[in-house]
Amino acid sequence: MVGIIGIVIIFVMVFGGYMLAGGKLGIILKSLPFEMIMIGGAAVGAFVISNDGSAIKHTLKDVGKVFKGPKWKHEDYKDLLCLLFELIRVARSNPVALEEHIENPAESAIFGKYSKIQGDGEAVALICDTLRSASMNYDDPHQVEEVLDKRMESAAKHSMHSTHALQSIADGLPALGIVAAVLGVIKTMGSIDQPPEILGKMIGGALVGTFLGVFLAYGLVGPFAAKLTTVLEEDTHFYHLIREVLVANLHNHPPNICIEVGRQNTPGHCRPSFNDLEEALKSLKQEAA
Repeated sequence: MVGIIGIVIIFVMVFGGYMLAGGKLGIILKSLPFEMIMIGGAAVGAFVISNDGSAIKHTLKDVGKVFKGPKWKHEDYKDLLCLLFELIRVARSNPVALEEHIENPAESAIFGKYSKIQGDGEAVALICDTLRSASMNYDDPHQVEEVLDKRMESAAKHSMHSTHALQSIADGLPALGIVAAVLGVIKTMGSIDQPPEILGKMIGGALVGTFLGVFLAYGLVGPFAAKLTTVLEEDTHFYHLIREVLVANLHNHPPNICIEVGRQNTPGHCRPSFNDLEEALKSLKQEAA
């Protein structure tokens, strides 16, 4: 919703200010379809050339996050901490029973309580692989930490590809606008024998290309890339939380301490209060009793 409001403000302020200053939309609207074909078409073509099929799909899917915001909300962080608490308790009390949960999370009764997390393949894989590694009795927990860090660094780099792709388009749009404007000038020079009023309209139409390239770059595509970067970075906190809790578990801290480490590392606006989380954990203990 906030993103839509921002777009409305941009259009109202730019074109409203232009019209209040005495500008006429007729010239812009007449030239807009042709300039958009040249600039937008070239931008899309460059995007296709510089990305493979999976990257294109990934970017198009991620654009929606500009309006939806981060995937993980306040309740999801609390659910994650509760899920990890249950898994750690099972791992400590009955390691054999843990296998059915980490080997087949889709059928796990514990994972089944938290359907949103269960539906996220990366989160489930990260939890299950780390708990499986812990059961292998590594000589040094730091070995698992190193593997986790490399895995998360690789996942973060992959997730940010769409932001780089959008930013590349934003960087190229002003230049493509100049290309469209130059073509308009070439067209105008071919009609140099026309009266000044006609030439003026043709030159004005040519300059729409420059305007459109800069406007799209800094008014839409660039802000989209910046917003998407913020959203994706915020979502990575969810996976970092998994790391913090499971690393604390590797060092054999009590389950409550492991969960408190995770709570403290949760972003402030998503962090459950100590009492709220404590009540949720008490309910889980009562269910298990």
